[in-house]
Amino acid sequence: MTISADTLFRTLADPTRLRALVLLLLEGELCVCELTFALGESQPKISRHLAQLRESGLVSDRRAGQWIYYTLSPELPGWVRQVLTVTVEGLASDTLYQNDRKQLCAMPNRPGARCCA
Repeated sequence: MTISADTLFRTLADPTRLRALVLLLLEGELCVCELTFALGESQPKISRHLAQLRESGLVSDRRAGQWIYYTLSPELPGWVRQVLTVTVEGLASDTLYQNDRKQLCAMPNRPGARCCA
């Protein structure tokens, strides 16, 4: 898999996509409803951004029943993973990103099976 630097940085330039990627990097795999809750955005907006992340090759998805789960693409080049890891480390003290994680952890009825009810 190849991702150009231009594609990576254009994709990361959008705040919603960056916030979603940070959560995916920290959590591993998330359902659309978890990202919607954590980021406080509508489902159509989150789904549109996730589609752009998928088209760029940064994330992959899987369907389980009616739910779609997203994770970082396992085929990401090493340099892309390094950029994402350093970015997450750099944002660790940023209140917005801390609040996204807290909001996700506070999601009521967040099932351990990662299935949205």
